[in-house]
Formats: sequence, structure tokens, C-alpha cells
Amino acid sequence: MSTHAKRERLLLAELLESAGPAAPTLCQGWTTHDLAAHIVLRERRADAAAGIVFKPLAARRDRVQAELTEKPYEELIQLIRTGPPRNSPFALKQVDEAANTVEFFVHAEDVRRAQPDWTAREIDPVFADVLWSRLEKAARLLGRKSPVGLVVRRPDGRTAVANRGTPVVTVTGEPGELTLFLFGRQDAARVEVDGDKEAVAKAHAAPLGIPL
Repeated sequence: MSTHAKRERLLLAELLESAGPAAPTLCQGWTTHDLAAHIVLRERRADAAAGIVFKPLAARRDRVQAELTEKPYEELIQLIRTGPPRNSPFALKQVDEAANTVEFFVHAEDVRRAQPDWTAREIDPVFADVLWSRLEKAARLLGRKSPVGLVVRRPDGRTAVANRGTPVVTVTGEPGELTLFLFGRQDAARVEVDGDKEAVAKAHAAPLGIPL
């Protein structure tokens, strides 16, 4: 049975393939080749992947990623498309679904929205609800570095509090757009942001999200 994570994996691989190895992404300083290497590192090099989160291990992560970027781009894409090795925790369907659904969605948009002629993706209601469910659970973590209060709201009125500070900024949009906003892609997210002008500016500039 197909899962959301598997679908997002294949979509990401397709976008990377179409864009080519030298295309820009929303990940600052990274080309599509760099992003592909990062994804392979995360799934296949557990010895270096810890450096994504833990800064003391960042030097090793950077060395391994540099090695991976020396591999042919097509090889990296194939590794992404075929998924992790059998001995990886990511090979378990439950782990893959929990850890990669949002990861691959965000990175797919990192590729899509960095291109000059990009068009918005239509997200089906079931997947939108999946993204919203994840966002509700992680909102406080994602918004913890906001210097202002931050509330995200769906068009139907459902809300989640990302930061209880003041003054409060309210971000309204579809779940996919709100996901991008709270993962630090504020400028690329198609949302409405309401609040004091200065507070809104701070919310846009805040280092939101967690390392992906």
C-alpha cells in the first residue's frame, strides 16, 4: 500500500530530476545537487546524519555531504527514489511515514518554489488534513524561536498556537502553506499574515522550524 511518505519521496525525486543538478532551492546556499546529497546522507549515513541536529557533529556531516555531492546527480536521485537500505530505521513503513512525510513535502517545495516559473501544487483534502495534524502537534516546537506570539489558522477557522508571546501575529492559509511558514520558508508561503506591522515583520524574519 502506498503511503504519504512514499508519494512525497517519488514527487521529490521527480522534481529534482526535472530541475537538474545546478538549480537553486529555498535552502540557502544549496543547489538541487546539494539537497539531493543531504537527503541521501540523512537516510543512508547514520554516522553523519546526527550532525543535522547536533552542532558538535556538524563538521563530520559537512565532510560526508561534500563526498556525496561528488557522486553523479542521477545516482543520488535513484538512491532517493528507491529509498533507504533494509537495515535502516527508515525502511520501516511506520518510521518512514512519521519521519519523512513532512520532510519530503517541504523539500519538494524547496525545489519547486525556487524556480522562476513555478506553479502551486493542488493538495488533496486527505493529505491537507495529514499536514494539519502534524502541524498541530509540532506547532510549539516549530514556533519556539518566534520573538512574537504566533497563531496559525486554516481558512475554516481551526487554529494552533505556535508561540504564546505578545503581540500576537495570526497566519492564515492552507495546511501546506502553513507548514512551509512554520518550517522557516515564510517568504515562499502563500499565507495572510495579520497583526501589528512591526510584529509581522519580526514573524517573517524569525528562525522558525527545525533542521530537516
